[in-house]
Amino acid sequence: MKLRQGLPSLRRGEAFAVVLGVFAAVRELEDFRLVQYSVQSNHLHLICEARDRRELVRGVQSLAIRLAKRLNRLWRCAGKLFADRYHDRILRTPREVRNALAYVLQNARKHGALGHSTGPDPCSSGRWFDGWENWIVDECATIPVKRAKSWLLRIGWLRHGKLPLAVDHTC
Repeated sequence: MKLRQGLPSLRRGEAFAVVLGVFAAVRELEDFRLVQYSVQSNHLHLICEARDRRELVRGVQSLAIRLAKRLNRLWRCAGKLFADRYHDRILRTPREVRNALAYVLQNARKHGALGHSTGPDPCSSGRWFDGWENWIVDECATIPVKRAKSWLLRIGWLRHGKLPLAVDHTC
């Protein structure tokens, strides 16, 4: 989900707090689960589960509407927040899921947003992700995502190994 041009960064201060608040709010949806995320300066990467296509569309629409209302209020602007319609892709194999997890959770590192940090991106769900090779999950903080229900997102992708905390070129 990409923002229109000219808006402040989603990774900073109050904007990031708003995004996390919206993620926490959509946790309450029954048939839509936000499982992993990465917040970039001008776009979001999300890995979601839904019962069917209709529930996926409804869940993403709910998330987008809540984000637009709250960010527009924060930034004192009005109108369209997102540049265009979101792109989605159904993940069908363990390899596709592993690749998507690596892409989403390592996206900030790929774009140089983390500098020399060795831990997960603080603007992602990486600190709660239990699929890293050498990272202990942060169990003290409130988790803004839901646990996956599908076999593919829970354990199927592990057939291809846990993720290293670096850009994974082996996918």
